[in-house]
Amino acid sequence: MADIRSLEDAVADLVHDGDTVAMEGFTHLIPYAAAHEVIRQGITDLTLVRMTPDVIYDQLIGAGLVRKLVFSWGGNPGVGSLHRFRDAVENGWPRPLELDEHSHAGMANRYVAGASKLPFAVLRGYRGSDIPTRTDTVSTVVCPFTGEELAAVAALNPDVTVIHAQRADRAGNVQMWGLTGVQKEAALAADRVLVTVEEIVEELTPRPGGIVLPTWVIDAVSVVPGGAHPSYATGYSTRDNDFYQAWDPIARDREAFSTWIEDNVRNSEGALTR
Repeated sequence: MADIRSLEDAVADLVHDGDTVAMEGFTHLIPYAAAHEVIRQGITDLTLVRMTPDVIYDQLIGAGLVRKLVFSWGGNPGVGSLHRFRDAVENGWPRPLELDEHSHAGMANRYVAGASKLPFAVLRGYRGSDIPTRTDTVSTVVCPFTGEELAAVAALNPDVTVIHAQRADRAGNVQMWGLTGVQKEAALAADRVLVTVEEIVEELTPRPGGIVLPTWVIDAVSVVPGGAHPSYATGYSTRDNDFYQAWDPIARDREAFSTWIEDNVRNSEGALTR
C-alpha cells in the first residue's frame, strides 16, 4: 500500500546516492518539484533515465548530482539546447557525464521489458545507426521462427521511478490522463515508485483515456499542487512557455545558473507539500 507523505520525507526515504532514477512525463506531468527536492537534499552520483531529458535534467546535471544519463533525445522543447547538459558533456562541468543513448522506440521497449520482468526486448530498429557500437545495452537476436535478425535492447529496471499525476485517492491509487507517455511502464519496471499529485480525492472518477496505477505498485504519494511546473497537468494547469524561453540564457552561463539554483531551489521550500 502506498503511503501518503510529505515530499521531503518520501524523497529522503526512496531516493539514495548512486541510484538509477527515472523521472518520466511527456510534455506534461513532468515531476519538477520532486527533482528540486532531490537537489535540495544533495542526493548524488545518480544515473538518470528519461526518454526526453529537458529542463528538469538540465537542472539536476548542472547541480552536479548526475554521473550518467540514459536517454533518447535531449533539448529545451521549442527553444534549443540544454546548456548544462552540453557543458557537462563537452567540458566536464560541474562533473563529467557518461551517456547511454537510444532511439525512442528502443527506450520505450526497454521500459516494457523491465515492466514485464524480462531481460530484454526485441524490435526492428537501429539499422544504419552507430548507436549499437556505442552502448552495451543494444545487441541482436535471431528470431527462432523466421530467422530474421532483430535488435535487442536490455531491460530497464530503475531503482526509483518518479512521476507526477493529477489525482490519488486515500488508499494511494493514482490516476492520470492526457499525454501519459511511458509513466506506467516506468513505474512497473522500478523497484520503488514515488508519485506527486495535484490533489487527493475520495473517489477516482473514470476519465477517457485515463490510467490508474494501483496502490500496490506505488511506495509513496505526495500532494504537490503545481508540482509539474513549468510543464503542466492537464485539467489543472497550463504550460509556462515563458519559463522555457527564460531558461535558455540562465542555463548558458555557469554563474547565472548557479545563482538561479541557489535562489529558486536550494534556498526555497518549493511547492506546498503534505
